[in-house]
Amino acid sequence: MNPLILPLLIVFTNEVVAMSAQQEERGRKYELAHAYADYVGKPLLVVGGPYGADSFRAGLNLPAHGWGDVCLDISAEACADSTPYVQADVRDIPFPNKYFGAAFCSHVLEHLPTAKDCIAAVNELNRVADIVLVAYPTPDSMIACLIPDHWLWLHQEGNTLYIKQR
Repeated sequence: MNPLILPLLIVFTNEVVAMSAQQEERGRKYELAHAYADYVGKPLLVVGGPYGADSFRAGLNLPAHGWGDVCLDISAEACADSTPYVQADVRDIPFPNKYFGAAFCSHVLEHLPTAKDCIAAVNELNRVADIVLVAYPTPDSMIACLIPDHWLWLHQEGNTLYIKQR
């Protein structure tokens, strides 16, 4: 047997486990945000469109998560087929204070260039929504490590979001 096969199988298996765990966590947080917004009778804001910036995902109609009452992304492709859609920066959300019951922010904050930008975005999310749930890649994902514009690593425990510059 080729000596490279076993290490490659281990890496592949670890990546599948990491991606599955991230997808499960993303789905759980989306459902919590959706349920809370429904409970308080306010709209749900989804930041980071269901398709992400990946036109491949949109072409196959494979959303990473559900839609909200409003989808906000800096990229029009991320919110394909999502209405209403607002093209805006997460650090400057064009809605009044506490307009949304919940904001679900999926795989967006790690693309911001600095921890200061991330804090500004989180403050803006907290300004427009009663609760904020954040989905993000983890360092145990090799794919996440290879994406060049992942500038930050995030980790959330309860209401605290930890930010580490890469």
